[in-house]
Amino acid sequence: MPSTKFFQSTRKIIGAGVNYKEILLLTNSPKPDAPVIFFKPTSTLLDAESPSPTIRVPRVFGGRINFEAELGVIIGRRAANVSPDQALTYVSGYCLALDMTGMDFILNARPKGLPWCLGKGFDTSTPVSRFISRDELPDPNDVRVWCDVNGVRKQDDTTAELIFPIADLISYTSRFMTLEENDLLLTGTPAGAGPVHAGDVIECGLGTDLVRMRCTVENEC
Repeated sequence: MPSTKFFQSTRKIIGAGVNYKEILLLTNSPKPDAPVIFFKPTSTLLDAESPSPTIRVPRVFGGRINFEAELGVIIGRRAANVSPDQALTYVSGYCLALDMTGMDFILNARPKGLPWCLGKGFDTSTPVSRFISRDELPDPNDVRVWCDVNGVRKQDDTTAELIFPIADLISYTSRFMTLEENDLLLTGTPAGAGPVHAGDVIECGLGTDLVRMRCTVENEC
């Protein structure tokens, strides 16, 4: 079994945007023709199993960032041009993740056709849980993803509602780049993501008691 600290050797973090059906319904948007893929640097990783994990809001974001709870998929071996029906055989396990986002930065950059990677790439913006084995999560295509902020439920959906399921995300991405052992694929966040500020407490989980994370938010010094 890979180390619970799988992320210590992660080389790529690949995210999928706009990947829950309810988001399309709420925004009256058409289904994307293909997965919306973005990247986060590995310097964003935060060990949420450490004592008092803290997400720090960069000064340039004016004290506000968005929370996004997600199922993370951990690649177990080299994968290039894999088919959807074989894609899950390349998975070693899973994790719970938060994709923290400088949403104001992204909303300003998108209409101008500018890159928005800086809105996703700040330090501590990818808290991750321990490694979850495939035996612990035998059906990743139907697991509940939930998130509370200051004790109030904000997100609650299941990966059965993904627009592009895990196998499709792996297969699609592997056409463009080789996926490597311990690469992390974030599968997208349910509807309900929103802003947090210094002093807020984020708690999120998979299933009922499979895994939970609790992080505090503070402003960058």
